[in-house]
Amino acid sequence: MKIFVLMTKLASQNAQIVEIGAKHKDRARRGRTWLKEIEEKCPSVVFKAHYALMGYWDSMHIYEAPDEETAAKVSMLTRSHGAAQVESWLALPYERILQLSEDMECPGGT
Repeated sequence: MKIFVLMTKLASQNAQIVEIGAKHKDRARRGRTWLKEIEEKCPSVVFKAHYALMGYWDSMHIYEAPDEETAAKVSMLTRSHGAAQVESWLALPYERILQLSEDMECPGGT
């Protein structure tokens, strides 16, 4: 399984404060609905963590999926649930990066 990071922004920067407040009121219900649809349409996806963020992005979801096509479905489903902006990243464990760099070293240390 591959690790992906899904970044979401819930409201555009130009949204009215009333609009943002209304979206936050039913966030728990909407979140459950979103997760249920992901489970139904992407049963191989396993979420590892969900974080609310203070910054440009509103939330970050870390999950495992078998391939990029499944990750694309997660992104599209998230967008269809009202996220104003969605971005997905493939993540490699740091230990794997170290292993790859060791594999690239030339014999003899040059």
